[in-house]
Amino acid sequence: MDSSLPLVLARDGAGPLHLQLAEQFRAAVRDGRLQAGHRLPSTRDLARELSVSRSVAQAAYDQLHAEGWIAGRTGSGTYVADVVPLQPALRAATRPPASAGPPLLTLRPGIPYISPAVDAGWKRAWREVSVQPPTRGYDHPAGLPELRAALADHVGRVRGIACGPENLLITDGTSHGLRLLLSLTLRRGDRIAIEDPGFATAVSAAQQHGLEIVDIGVDEDGLLVSDLGPDLSAVYVTPSHQYPLGGRLPVARRNELIRWARRTGATLIEDDYDSEFRYDVAPLPALAQLDLDRVVHLGTLSKILSPALRLGWLVASPEVVDRLAEYRQAVGDWPGWPMQAAFLAMLRDGYLDQVIRRSRRLYSDRRNRTCAALAPYGQIVGQDAGLHITLLLPGTDDVALAAEARAAGVVVAPLSDYRRSVPGLPGLVIGYATPTDEDFHQALTRLCAVLGRSG
Repeated sequence: MDSSLPLVLARDGAGPLHLQLAEQFRAAVRDGRLQAGHRLPSTRDLARELSVSRSVAQAAYDQLHAEGWIAGRTGSGTYVADVVPLQPALRAATRPPASAGPPLLTLRPGIPYISPAVDAGWKRAWREVSVQPPTRGYDHPAGLPELRAALADHVGRVRGIACGPENLLITDGTSHGLRLLLSLTLRRGDRIAIEDPGFATAVSAAQQHGLEIVDIGVDEDGLLVSDLGPDLSAVYVTPSHQYPLGGRLPVARRNELIRWARRTGATLIEDDYDSEFRYDVAPLPALAQLDLDRVVHLGTLSKILSPALRLGWLVASPEVVDRLAEYRQAVGDWPGWPMQAAFLAMLRDGYLDQVIRRSRRLYSDRRNRTCAALAPYGQIVGQDAGLHITLLLPGTDDVALAAEARAAGVVVAPLSDYRRSVPGLPGLVIGYATPTDEDFHQALTRLCAVLGRSG
């Protein structure tokens, strides 16, 4: 993405700038103007070139990282991922291609279903915001006090964390909260343990802060706590639904992890990305409910409502929250008043709970249909919760298989994309939340045909 790629951001209400930028990048990859391995400019250089804030460029990169379009390399920069097969670019073609191929349907993980109908609760929230004057002066850097109080009640009720507004900081989402935390609490060269396989955006954030990443393996229950060494400053963990394999950290191992953190003084960073959606039992209590002095809890609206809202929360000790608020006061980096006020209205009138209940029913049905369709082809793990399952496929080339699926018109993620140094089985990470019912059925049909041919 350089001067050879004309990037034009519309500032006339055509949509958030970071989403426009991300879509133009995707289009450049799809039509071949950007090839796998192409080195991208830094967020600072990109922001300068486009005359936007660096946060716009960073938000676009975060979205593309999460979707698997780009990847970071330690000490080298950010590159176009080599896992997205590209069709040859059609430049000044004199005749159309022989076949355009089937339209792409996505079964990528981590993106919720968004109904084309606008909910009444959503409308009510924004009407309430529209008739209020904005706050006088600048908002509190930790977030609207009323929202922090309401959110403290919410996470106490649904996640079992005994906390007050002094423990809450409103963020632009999980990635934003993680970057804030790393920038303020860790120093360049500190060592951070991250699950392997694990969340690529967490790895990217740690790399960008100059941290030394220690890959820690997982099993069917999640993080292997016994593999943690004594010289770590932090551990990034997804205990309620390990990403992407789906293990849930049992009570004994959670207690072991807390004891280890108390003994070493390390910070535990709990990414609670989709804990609202469990289908076998009630959502598990958060790790943070065991010790808020050692655990920082990250929550998000991305999996409940939409990643485009860019809103989440961080729960920590009052000391950590105060330090983060002071830092944000200095740099002016916190969510705007309208979105916070709308979120507060959604909490107060029960709209968020309503969406979670409705989505849980939809995703449970989608989960059942996905598992029934894919069970003949491999071992399914992670099916008890969340918006995706993982299909383990021993002896296959999952990158090639994902490319074959894409050629058939369905996008899935190879499990190899999430692995770094710890060996493990290949497979596919398959989301079931995003499509419409018609597209979901069609995508499953196409994927099963590909798996049937490969087997």
